[in-house]
Amino acid sequence: MKYITILFALAITLTSCNSNDDFIDTDTDTIAQSFETRPVNFTAPDYEVVIQTPNNIDQFENDMTLVYRLFEVDENAGDVWELLPQVLYTDFGEFQYNYDATTTDTRIFINSPASTDLNQLSTEHLSNQIFRIVRIPVGLFSSDLDINNYDAVMNAVGLDTQDIMVIE
Repeated sequence: MKYITILFALAITLTSCNSNDDFIDTDTDTIAQSFETRPVNFTAPDYEVVIQTPNNIDQFENDMTLVYRLFEVDENAGDVWELLPQVLYTDFGEFQYNYDATTTDTRIFINSPASTDLNQLSTEHLSNQIFRIVRIPVGLFSSDLDINNYDAVMNAVGLDTQDIMVIE
């Protein structure tokens, strides 16, 4: 019995050894990534922009895409980012910024109920809009993550301002 135990231990040791020390595994499926648009403008009739995912951003089918709109720049408190979809109310009706995303691009658009005339939107709502797109691998997502809180999301996935790529 003693010899069987020794042979078994020896067999496990020999089969588990690997002399390939040169293998470097890059973990691309659990790294969150973020990029920011330059100011974009929405125009009739579609009121949409399509943002191509930069080539150096890895995107997988199961990744969660979150889009935040720069709502306010506050020199004391920092920038205020709001998660899309975001509904806004005006004197002539309501509309919302919304998005859909694939592995290659993110389409950001404005839509509204039929009773709202988007032609009445002000330049403030249509021009110079800045968005941040955050790609979160499913392995980093937690059910207790408050995705409405941009800063909480960035902290949870280990990203900071220096990690955000600004695209043209």
